[in-house]
Amino acid sequence: MPDGATARPPGEVDLHMHSTASDGALAPAKVVDAARAVGLSAIALTDHDTLAGVAEAETAAAPFGIRVVTGVELSAHDGAKEIHLLALHVSRPSVIESRLSGFRDARETRARDIVDKLRRLGVNVDLQAVMEEAAGGAVGRPHVARALIRGGHVRDTREAFDRFLGAGRPGFMPKARLDVSEAITLAHSAGAIAIWAHPGQEGRRERLEPLVSHGLDGVEVRHPSHNAEDIKRLGALCDFFGLVPSGGSDWHGSGEGQRTIGCMHIPPAWLYQQDVVVARRAAEEVA
Repeated sequence: MPDGATARPPGEVDLHMHSTASDGALAPAKVVDAARAVGLSAIALTDHDTLAGVAEAETAAAPFGIRVVTGVELSAHDGAKEIHLLALHVSRPSVIESRLSGFRDARETRARDIVDKLRRLGVNVDLQAVMEEAAGGAVGRPHVARALIRGGHVRDTREAFDRFLGAGRPGFMPKARLDVSEAITLAHSAGAIAIWAHPGQEGRRERLEPLVSHGLDGVEVRHPSHNAEDIKRLGALCDFFGLVPSGGSDWHGSGEGQRTIGCMHIPPAWLYQQDVVVARRAAEEVA
């Protein structure tokens, strides 16, 4: 069992986690091992801008009857604000792979620009070190942070973001813009449902209503960054708008801290509600 994790009641699921296909610490098969160790019946692998880890996870999960939901986390913009969407239950990956490939290329360009900015600041980190941290996965700021740690420039990831990589910090570079309505449409084109990931305090009726008009299907109600009030409010908004609830640990492989695999205790009924929406939409497409 992973350090810091405890066994879950039978049937619980975790619908948000990452592997080395993007910025997680464990290979997809090891993510499945961790899910098995804590008794999860299903997981969603939701790496950033890539589906590359799903096949390995499915192969590892099959002997144990653990379900792997095909997912991907997308970064989009709602006006001036960044918003993350989970495209869950992807059934037509080929439809979106070219777009995801483009997003990954933009990530590499962004990493290169961040490294250039840091070097101009006198921080001697190079792109090769960052790419070694990514190890072939979709590169992101966490990989830059790890390269900074390895080079002795910062003590930990928090310091890397506080000093250099966070919004407004000297090494920050904005992401390429993807409008949230386009991201929702992209998810639907792949047969997936679009879930607003970790909305936190931003998850209020006035913010949610326009997203629903764009076709948003659900909200991540339970997330480690949400307090009890957030969870209650987001659950009520799902009921009000007829959206499906979702939730997960946003686990990146750590055995310590707030985000441990299965920590959000997601009931299998939530996954069933998502399956109903996916099946209904598929039937409508055929009709």
